[in-house]
Amino acid sequence: MDQPESSFRDNVYAIVAGIPAGKVMTYGQIAALSGHPRAARQVGQIAHFGPSDLPWWRVVNKQGGLAGAYTNGGRTEHKRALVADGVVVDDEYKVKVGEILWWPVE
Repeated sequence: MDQPESSFRDNVYAIVAGIPAGKVMTYGQIAALSGHPRAARQVGQIAHFGPSDLPWWRVVNKQGGLAGAYTNGGRTEHKRALVADGVVVDDEYKVKVGEILWWPVE
């Protein structure tokens, strides 16, 4: 990455902080918006160890799948948080990403 790691991390934090209730973003989408389109896994790591006051539950994989390593309960807890946010999650722990994907307006 050309940017210092902390700058990339700060960009990820800023993007995640702006995801509105009832919407989701993907790891890859956040990576691309942070200037590093091939860094989806790094976004996942940042999410896993990031500040708990950010809405990480609004981040899913590109197929709408929930995180198995989600804090304190894996996909079950990820689903609970999304449902509390007004998002429908199916029995396979997926959301209809095409319907609720959010793109920030610059």
